[in-house]
Amino acid sequence: MMMATSSNSMVVNTSFDALSPLKLPTIPKFKIGLCQLSVTLDKNQNLIHAKNSIKIAAEQGAKLVVLPEMWNCPYSIDYFAIYAEDFDDKDASPSFSLLSEAASCHGITIIGGSMPEWNNGRLYNTCCVFGPDGKLKAKHRKIHLFDTDIQGDISFKESDTFSAGDEPTIFETEMGRIGVGICHDIRFPELALLYRAKGAHMICYPGAFSMITGELLWELMQRAREADNQIFVATCSPSRDSAGFYKIWGHSSLVAPSGEMIVTSGCEETVVVAEIDYSAIELQRHNIPLERQRRRDVYEFIDISEAEP
Repeated sequence: MMMATSSNSMVVNTSFDALSPLKLPTIPKFKIGLCQLSVTLDKNQNLIHAKNSIKIAAEQGAKLVVLPEMWNCPYSIDYFAIYAEDFDDKDASPSFSLLSEAASCHGITIIGGSMPEWNNGRLYNTCCVFGPDGKLKAKHRKIHLFDTDIQGDISFKESDTFSAGDEPTIFETEMGRIGVGICHDIRFPELALLYRAKGAHMICYPGAFSMITGELLWELMQRAREADNQIFVATCSPSRDSAGFYKIWGHSSLVAPSGEMIVTSGCEETVVVAEIDYSAIELQRHNIPLERQRRRDVYEFIDISEAEP
């Protein structure tokens, strides 16, 4: 997070003067799989689609697999509560269990898109991350809820249904340190800057942009977060033919630290596999040393979650 400072202002939160240095992980070069799924009204069918797509990605060598936002449920306020699961009740959470079993079966890390989650009477838009042992590594609840009223496109308020998460999510894997955001989270550079400051090699954004916002902003936002932070950015969307009135842009993508679009899908259901090489981060930061050029006399980064009381 970032706060501008001047002689007339005061920073009351603990600051950190330097970003975490880049450390290459155990596996600095690997394949990522983006599973762009067609979401139906049949939850069981959605689980089958996900299971098959994960298998395809793993068979093509992907060590990290990403699913879309709301992969088990149509993106509609009419269905979120109906399809939601209480992840603490494993017997009543088939989507949660499927991701755990798939990660263990294929020996991969799965960033499980997002699913509607019931917890203590509240509904959340939640991403669950599972390691190769099938255990839950991290859970991210969408921080920035999507409320919009775009003439000629869509009127939609997630905040009428979901509660917002309040914690950033970054986790360690053999393939590096990875931050997670869900869809509208990508619009807020502060979250990505925080992940960069904590040494993230990549940020993954499961998302479901609409036709208008997708055409205008989907690729732009990915490139912007990459350019701000000189890291890899991966996105994964449902396909355009998914059920519900909300028409989805699609185009799951991987962007390199240089701004290059390494791979992007079309709008149909597909599995895209691409290679990531973290040496590209080092090269980009050497070529354009943003960290050395930052003006900490003008602004500084703060981490509220680590601030002293």
